[in-house]
Amino acid sequence: MDAKAWDERYAAHDLVWSVEPNRFVAEIVGPLTPGHGLDLAAGEGRNAIWMVEQGWSVVALDYSSVAVDRMRSLAADRLGADVGRLTPMVGDATLPAPGDPGSYDLGLLSYLQLPADEWRGALRGAVTAVRPGGRVVVVGHAGRNLAEGWGGPSDRAVLYDPDEVLDAAEGLPVTVEQSGIRERPVETEEGERVALDTVVVLRREA
Repeated sequence: MDAKAWDERYAAHDLVWSVEPNRFVAEIVGPLTPGHGLDLAAGEGRNAIWMVEQGWSVVALDYSSVAVDRMRSLAADRLGADVGRLTPMVGDATLPAPGDPGSYDLGLLSYLQLPADEWRGALRGAVTAVRPGGRVVVVGHAGRNLAEGWGGPSDRAVLYDPDEVLDAAEGLPVTVEQSGIRERPVETEEGERVALDTVVVLRREA
């Protein structure tokens, strides 16, 4: 989907995603010491706004201007005096991140579902943006989800299993702190279903 298609999707709904952070993002980021975060493909800001509530300062990019406008509105409602610690921006996750290389403590790629070459570029950009000792957190719809899980994109070309993330990280200055398939319960009209997500945490080396 291009930016125009995402604009139309966001414009057609009051809220496309939950206002709560992704469960795996909360699990991984929650215990970390707050710092300077970068949320690529931030959507309406559910993770970025939550991170600010935990004490982070966050630059949050999405290439849908409708999503970014909604993020600003949600942030104004929820963050009060802390709203200045969120910087919502219209931007392309496959291009170099705003700010100096190595200026972030955390890079987040949450459900950024792109073809392999573009996704590899986004991962490289996130690693470049993070300081030595910082982390890059990847959460996405797994390839295995097509046959074994529920929901998510139906195009295998934009899905990735953990080994594909690690292949994309080959040659980058990172060590793997966590990598695996995680189950995510999803409530549907037919009852609870289980989606399969890839969750990978990379730590930037010097």
